[in-house]
Amino acid sequence: MASRLFPQVKEEVEPCSFPQFPAIDRSFCYSDSSHGSHFSVKNSHEPYCTLESSSARGSYTVYNSSSNGSPMSQQESQSNMSDLHHSPDNTYSSPISGSCITDDVSDLKGKLRELETVMLGPDCDIINSTISPEMDSWRLVTDAVSRRDLKQVLVSCAKAVSDNDLLTAQWLMDELRRMVSVSGEPIQRLGAYMLEGLVARLASSGSSIYKALRCKEPASAELLSYMHILYEVCPYFKFGYMSANGAIAEAMKDEDRVHIIDFQIGQGSQWITLIQAFAARPGGPPHIRITGIDDSTSAYARGGGLNIVAKRLSKLAALFKVPFEFNAAAMSGCEVQQEYLQVRPGEALAVNFAFMLHHMPDESVSTENHRDRLLRLVKSLSPKVVTLVEQESNTNTAPFFPRFRETLNYYTAMFESIDVTLPREHKERINVEQHCLARDVVNIIACEGPERVERHELMGKWRSRFRMAGFTPYPLSSLVNATIKTLLENYCDRYRLEERDGGLFLGWMNRDLVASCAWK
Repeated sequence: MASRLFPQVKEEVEPCSFPQFPAIDRSFCYSDSSHGSHFSVKNSHEPYCTLESSSARGSYTVYNSSSNGSPMSQQESQSNMSDLHHSPDNTYSSPISGSCITDDVSDLKGKLRELETVMLGPDCDIINSTISPEMDSWRLVTDAVSRRDLKQVLVSCAKAVSDNDLLTAQWLMDELRRMVSVSGEPIQRLGAYMLEGLVARLASSGSSIYKALRCKEPASAELLSYMHILYEVCPYFKFGYMSANGAIAEAMKDEDRVHIIDFQIGQGSQWITLIQAFAARPGGPPHIRITGIDDSTSAYARGGGLNIVAKRLSKLAALFKVPFEFNAAAMSGCEVQQEYLQVRPGEALAVNFAFMLHHMPDESVSTENHRDRLLRLVKSLSPKVVTLVEQESNTNTAPFFPRFRETLNYYTAMFESIDVTLPREHKERINVEQHCLARDVVNIIACEGPERVERHELMGKWRSRFRMAGFTPYPLSSLVNATIKTLLENYCDRYRLEERDGGLFLGWMNRDLVASCAWK
C-alpha cells in the first residue's frame, strides 16, 4: 500500500531486503498409479508419502523434525520462519528482496507508520488501518509456525487453501510435514491425516485416496481385527448399539413376531445381545426376522457376503432357542425400495439406522435426496420404533473452511480418547487409526459433491428430518440410560453421558461425539 502511494520515496530510502521464503516450486506433480493421482510439492525436502502410497507399500511415513523432516535443522527452520514478512502489495506471499532493516514485524510496522506520518500527517491512520489486519494475520501465522503450534498451523493452511493462496498453502504444508507424526501425540497423528486431506484437495485426488483406502485394504481378517480393537477400546459403538437395542427391546416386549430392518448390518454384531435378551424374556422369545442391508464395501471387511452374517446369527439363535430368519438385501441404501424389505402382515416392525444415514446424499447433493426418501419410505411401513445413531458433527453442507475446523475439533477429541486406552506403542494402533478413521477424515476434507460421502449432521437437523417425514419421538427408557452409565464405568472418567432433547449424547470431556434417539 505504501509503495503505491509513495513511489518517489523508494529512491530516498536505503534499499531493503527481507528474508526469503523457502524455495518452493509452484508446480504440482501428478503420477498415475493404481490408486489414482498423486500430488506432491517440489522442494528440497524428502518425498511426502500419501496415505494411498503408504497403504500400497504396507508402510507408514512418520513426519517429525528429528527423523523424517527436511535436511534443514529445526533451529534453522524456526529462524527462517520467524523472519518472514508479508508485503501489503504481495497478495500471494511471494518473496521480496533488498537489505535487511529489521527482523521484527512490529518494528517494520512502526517504521512504515513513521514514514507515513511524515508524509501525510495524522491522516495516515487511514492507511495503517488498511495494512494492519493483513499484517496482523500474517504475524499470527508466522508466530504459530515458530511456536510449532500444530493446530493453528493446520487451520492457517486450510484457510490458505480455502482462499486459493497457493504459495502460502505450499509453504505451510512444508512446515506441517516436519510437525506431524502418525506415532506421536493425538494432534500429531490426526494432523498427518488432515495434511493428507489438504494435499489431496489441491490435487483433486481425494476420491481416489478414499476409494483406495476402502477397496485396497488389508486382508479382511486383519481389517476385522482393527475394527474389533476400535470397538473394544472406545465405547462409541457399544453406546450406539446398546441404546438402539434398548429402545427396540422396550417397543417389542409384548410382541410375538418381530421384524428388524438393519440398514447397515456390517458384521451383525449389534444383534447378538438383543437375541440373548429376547431369549431370556418372560413367557419365551418372539419369532425374530432380520433383514440385513449392506453393500460390497462391508462385504470385503466380512470376507464374504451377507450369508456369513446369516449363518452367524442363525447359529446363535439356535443356541439360545430363538426362532430366527434372515433376509439378505445386498445393496446400498440409495438402491433400497419397499419390495426388497419383504415386510409381512402380523409382524411388529423395527428399523435401525446406526451410523448409516450420514452416507445418504441429501437435497444439497442430489435431487433424489435419498436421505429424506428413506425416512419417508420407512414411515410408510408403520414401524413401532425407528432407531438413529450418528456422529454428532456438522460436516454435511458446511463450506470447506468451517468444515475443516469442525473436523479438526471432532477428531481431536476422538484421537485423544483413543490415546487414553490404546498405548502409543501398541503395534496395531497406527493400523486402527488409518483404516478405521483416516479415510473418513480425508474424504471430509478433500472431496466435494457426490464424492464426499461422509456428511454428518447434528441431532437438531436429524430431528427436523424425522419430524418432516411424520415421525414423533420415542423416549428412551431410564433402564437403558442406567445400563449405559454402568458401561461407561469401565472406561476413562473423561467420557460423559447426557440426556437432553429426547436423545442421549456420549461425549469426550466437553465435546459431544455420538448421539442416539428413537422415533415412532
